[in-house]
Amino acid sequence: MIGLNLLLIVVFIGLTAFFVGAEFAILKVRMSRLDQLIDEGNKKAVKAKKVAHDLDYYLSACQLGITITALVLGALGEPTVERLLHPLFERLYLPDALSTVLTYVIALSIITFLHVVIGELAPKTLAIQYSEKLTLLLAPPLYAFGKAMNPVIYVLNNSAQLLLRLFGVKPAGHETVHSEEELKLIVDQSYKSGEINQTELEYLKNMFDFDERTLDEIMIPKLNIVTIKKEMPLSALLVILNDYSFTRYPVTEIDRPDSYIGYINAKEMLTSIAAGRNRPITELTHEMPRFKETSSIRDVLIKMQQTRVHMAIVTDSDGSPVGLVTMEDILEEIVGEIRDETVGAPLTAY
Repeated sequence: MIGLNLLLIVVFIGLTAFFVGAEFAILKVRMSRLDQLIDEGNKKAVKAKKVAHDLDYYLSACQLGITITALVLGALGEPTVERLLHPLFERLYLPDALSTVLTYVIALSIITFLHVVIGELAPKTLAIQYSEKLTLLLAPPLYAFGKAMNPVIYVLNNSAQLLLRLFGVKPAGHETVHSEEELKLIVDQSYKSGEINQTELEYLKNMFDFDERTLDEIMIPKLNIVTIKKEMPLSALLVILNDYSFTRYPVTEIDRPDSYIGYINAKEMLTSIAAGRNRPITELTHEMPRFKETSSIRDVLIKMQQTRVHMAIVTDSDGSPVGLVTMEDILEEIVGEIRDETVGAPLTAY
């Protein structure tokens, strides 16, 4: 009888560990990771997603299991320890009242120690560190337990939800939305733990700051813009192409330097010249959009991608040109300074 009781104590401590581990694992696991595993054909992930998705229900199943095992351990502990210690207390001639008290204290101490250390703390730590693996391992039996105990869990869950509604609290789900500040904290912690490197950290930080930046912070000032005149002779044009080596040049009217009519692509023009086609600059000029200097960099990037242009004029509130922005300028806000592999210097080409 004592042997059976000891075996049952071991079994129910193991069941406690199972429920505690499952509880923390499904709380910690990422739904996006489960979706990825499902796409890769992992069958266990399908059952794991069902459990993690119906979080409120299966947390209740875990709590029910933990409560049941705790009650059983409490019922088994005292009589088992009493049978083990009874011969010793008889030899010591201890009074029955003192024996009862000592038996209860010792039983409570032993069962509590085993329950807390082996049944709760150890599986909790494992579940937090290996949430994905433990979720895949423990989800199927937890799913089966949840279905078997459905009537009990249904009553308990609805009773709890009814109580919470009285205080205006809604049931929790697994879907979690993180604020930008929380995401920044996650990124920093990922860098400190070695999950991402310094370059990836900088990229992510640049992306967080991207929405808050405006064109006036990154534009090329008008004084630094190298332009091509619409009626410029070929010899003068080649001198400019040779001096600056830009890919694109804004085109202006001869007598109106602030009147930008578009831009030319130097490679396109040189290809035309090499082929012997003497085409005027106006035929090679592409339209160039305009954006106010207070425009969001993110919005400008989206519009430039949609229209497939690489260069735009930046204007002030009155519509007068104040600068120039290129796709490279915008991308550098995310990936950092772009350098020419051949000369090791920052690219100055538009």
